[in-house]
Amino acid sequence: MKDILLFGVTREIVGGATVRISEEEFPKDVASLKAMLMEKYPPLKEIISLRIAVNNEFAKDELTIGSEDEIALIPPVSGG
Repeated sequence: MKDILLFGVTREIVGGATVRISEEEFPKDVASLKAMLMEKYPPLKEIISLRIAVNNEFAKDELTIGSEDEIALIPPVSGG
């Protein structure tokens, strides 16, 4: 099993701090992971600037996800 860490509003949408996906079902790239999550949790589609981080860095859609990579779903943040 592979966990995706959630922050901010994504926790509220999903109902927890992580999403757990089996290794067999886990997408191989960031674009496929986004599509899978948005299909399973449709309200995520409404977050326009939703980003995925791989190993603490924002990832481009074409990035391949490795079995040991740490994945996080990052909603927009504001501050001042």
